[in-house]
Amino acid sequence: MAARHRSRQRALQVLYQWDMTKQPVEQAIASFYDTLYSDESDSPDDSDDKPGRDEFMEELAKGTSEMAADIDHRISSKSENWRLERMPTVDRNILRMAIYEMSRQETPAAVVIDEALELARQFSGEESVSFINGILDAVHKG
Repeated sequence: MAARHRSRQRALQVLYQWDMTKQPVEQAIASFYDTLYSDESDSPDDSDDKPGRDEFMEELAKGTSEMAADIDHRISSKSENWRLERMPTVDRNILRMAIYEMSRQETPAAVVIDEALELARQFSGEESVSFINGILDAVHKG
């Protein structure tokens, strides 16, 4: 599995926890790492070079959560008849993360959308794939 794809999966897990628990994203990231290392004999230390640290995941999770209000407005403006709070939590966070990555990272939009659709296939359902594709395409086109 490609490293960036794995980072996106991890960021989605962190964002899901952040959205469901309303805890600070840093706490959700720390909980993710705690869970990641709970089955391993070596636990991470506090240095920046600790094993398993995923900088891309952290950037996606932190950036997405910091820009959530703006991103949510963009989603709402493109999702006719779907209130944000009624969307499945997984779908909402796939959309948020993809819109953040399209607007703040140098990843081409086509790659971001393809990755978002793959995450929807893995963590949601076929209906979600079509829905997410439509919203991301509309956001990308402006």
